Amino acid sequence: MTAPIQVSHPGPDNDRPPPVRPALGAVTWQEIAHLLSNLPLALVGFVYTVVMVSTAGGLSVTAIGLPLLATGLFGSRQLGRIERARARTLLGVRVEEPTPLPGPRRAGGFFPWLWTALKDPVAWRTVLYELVRLPWGVLTFTVTLAGLFVLWPVLPYVSRWLSNVDRLMVRGLLSPSDELERRIAELESDRGVVVDTAAADMRRIERDLHDGAQARLVALAMGLGLAKEKLLEDPDAAAAMVDEAHGEVKLALQELRDLARGIHPAVLTDRGLDAALSSVAARCVVPVKVAVDLPERPAAAIEGIAYFTVSELLQNVSKHAGAQSASVEVWRSGPPGGSGGRLLIRVSDDGRGGADAVGGSGLAGLVERLEAVDGVFVVNSPEGAGTVVTAELPWRGRG
Repeated sequence: MTAPIQVSHPGPDNDRPPPVRPALGAVTWQEIAHLLSNLPLALVGFVYTVVMVSTAGGLSVTAIGLPLLATGLFGSRQLGRIERARARTLLGVRVEEPTPLPGPRRAGGFFPWLWTALKDPVAWRTVLYELVRLPWGVLTFTVTLAGLFVLWPVLPYVSRWLSNVDRLMVRGLLSPSDELERRIAELESDRGVVVDTAAADMRRIERDLHDGAQARLVALAMGLGLAKEKLLEDPDAAAAMVDEAHGEVKLALQELRDLARGIHPAVLTDRGLDAALSSVAARCVVPVKVAVDLPERPAAAIEGIAYFTVSELLQNVSKHAGAQSASVEVWRSGPPGGSGGRLLIRVSDDGRGGADAVGGSGLAGLVERLEAVDGVFVVNSPEGAGTVVTAELPWRGRG
């Protein structure tokens, strides 16, 4: 007995057409758009570059030739910015913007600015980029346009290969001046951090003087004035007021010593990190073991940064860690003698952990201070397992 044959009858579901799917993906269409726009933009850039170089070169024997060339190179920088934006939008290439050139006032005058503009490597690489782009733009425009009508089955592969060449050209010719540009950007950022830190320290010192020692000395002067008035008519009261003023003098001196220690402690200048850190550890609310293994003293600036870093970390241990003990280790890595190597600091405790060096915490301020001098600051603080802070500073010997 043969099985019955089932016949499918047309219905609403069977009559529905399959969903429309694009033949090429969005990334491929972006690459195609970039390749097709190569020719018009390359033509504009090529004409601008040839006219700028030839005109400035022809007038170089006159007084306006070099300023004209400097101005033309500034225009080349703007063309490079447009190309970087196009590559970022259509090719997904992330290239950092180069550092802007300083104006005549920041450069120290017209002639220093002119020399800086004429030897600008970013502008000259953009000039080279615009010169080689015209034949490449003709090639990519022709191949991509033909591929849309004739070679469309292999167009995704062709557009990807051509776009990869474009990516290499953008990264190679339109990127900043590698290490130099990166270093300039870092130094500009670090300079701002140093200035802000110095301003904050000055405000802190001014506030401490105004609210502490200055207020106490004003009260002392008033007390001594009253004691002077009572000296003849009530010697006992005057003696009591002088005794009270003597106590105020002692407190004012102690506050001034504490303030001076916060600026730069005398023990650090006289005896170095080992004695200074031992003094800081003695003021901590938990027992602190200090181990300093340095063959020689570092430069005063590095020594001061190391001292204040450990001091602030131990203050955090006293206030927030809830620890039973802590330790401070300081040593040097690298060849002995002179400069080179790193000064390493490790401060650990057995407290509650959970310290974070981001946001508005005090540790974030330490991160900025150390980065301003090419230092490194690492926090390892899992919840309930204590905190280990490692800091590195560049070693510079005392010259």
